Amino acid sequence: MSGAATTPANRPLPEFKQIMGHPAPLWMLFMTEFWERFAFYGIRWALVLYIVAQFFGGDAAGQADANLTYGSYLALVYAGAVFGGYVADRIIGYQRSILVGAIFMAAGLFMISIPNHDVFKLGLATIIVGNGLFKPNISTMVGQLYALNDTRRDSGFTIFYMGINVGAFFAPILTQILAEKVFGTQAMPSYKIVFLASGIGMLISLVWFYIGRKSLKGIGAPIGDLANPKRLVFTVVGALVVIPVMYLLLQAGANNLQILLTILFIGLAAMLVIEGIREGKVARDKTWAMMIIFFFNILFWCFFEQAGSSFTFLADNIVDRDFGGWIFPVAWFQSVNSVAIIVFAPIIAAVWVMLGKRNANPSIPRKFGLGLVFNALAFGLLMYALSQLINDNGKIPFWTLFAVYVIQSIGELCLSPIGLSMVTKLAPTRLVGLGMGGWFLSTGIGNNLSGIFASHVSGDSGMSVASALGGYSFGFWSLLGGGVLLLLLAPVIQKLMHGVK
Repeated sequence: MSGAATTPANRPLPEFKQIMGHPAPLWMLFMTEFWERFAFYGIRWALVLYIVAQFFGGDAAGQADANLTYGSYLALVYAGAVFGGYVADRIIGYQRSILVGAIFMAAGLFMISIPNHDVFKLGLATIIVGNGLFKPNISTMVGQLYALNDTRRDSGFTIFYMGINVGAFFAPILTQILAEKVFGTQAMPSYKIVFLASGIGMLISLVWFYIGRKSLKGIGAPIGDLANPKRLVFTVVGALVVIPVMYLLLQAGANNLQILLTILFIGLAAMLVIEGIREGKVARDKTWAMMIIFFFNILFWCFFEQAGSSFTFLADNIVDRDFGGWIFPVAWFQSVNSVAIIVFAPIIAAVWVMLGKRNANPSIPRKFGLGLVFNALAFGLLMYALSQLINDNGKIPFWTLFAVYVIQSIGELCLSPIGLSMVTKLAPTRLVGLGMGGWFLSTGIGNNLSGIFASHVSGDSGMSVASALGGYSFGFWSLLGGGVLLLLLAPVIQKLMHGVK
């Protein structure tokens, strides 16, 4: 690498050994993220099922509470990422943030294995704090391995993104085998083993990064005031103080959390709009365009995140998973998204390139609109299956839910990869970081709403064909209406973006 390139800390970029055409530390970060995602997705399939089994004695009436808890947990995970970036930037540096975050995540994963409702939620709160310190900062460090004008930067992030999806693919498969084949049965899964295995995966991520960080040659290491040991102590103490706050927010319930998140979003949006107005007409218009897209981002994630909540109960109770005596595990549905991302990401990227050569590459608003439409098609398939394909046992065909995950993944690829890039182009110059916070917060609001929506799908007595059909029909029409509206508004929004593509 050229010695002229610099890191964000204005230090020369080190000369790295190259492996497969990329800096060697990329592969260390790849495996660190692999194990962190293994831990995060390892518990995803089990959380709502565990809540019902452990804290409601298996009563389906507990599904609504489980969905609400799951949605709130995800919402706070995304909200925490906003503050985690600030801690790394201004207080202790990226490497220390990742290490501290990994320790807290591992501790939280082990805590949720304790069969006590309060300890369980305290464990979720600990995971939230740890993830906030870990997730945004390891992604940032990938970018710091390359000079700003390095043409390999995008492919480096693609490789890193594969680490996320490979970890997310293997996690549900392995944890399900441990829970239902090795330490339990399909009738009585050992959810405790799921959480312990995920905790061990997080410890592997921690040790891997702790040993491998030497290869970074100072990238992300604390310098100057950031290296002061007192700052590390204050950060750990601060994280310990924040954990009870997250616990109280989980206890407050999804509806109260929604009020808080909405107030935060309105305040953040006001700051961005005021700054946009201050910077002039172009900045003002770009900020308004970004705000409009944030709204549709909320809508997308509200329904997309049924994957870990109501879709889990759908798979468990209403999907025919019997293949001649072998039952397809509920957990394995969580791996479909990762496979679809790995398969379709290069195809969709090639489609955009091909359309770009013909000057027909869809604008950012149109890509978001397509994402909503694909999400709607997934719910349309469920609506059709629940009304037309029910068998004598009251179940829908296996392929329908499998296809739903695939179709949703295509929608995700139309929308999610361009989100952060869009923010860097549209946010007011002095508040790009706050704009990133708005993106994460809008996603978090969508996740919290997903839990509220899923609780209505399950109803007071647990999911039924009727409740699922009613809920998913609402999802279909909401997403289709939102997608069509965004496609119609796309020319107006594109005009507000002043040439940003």
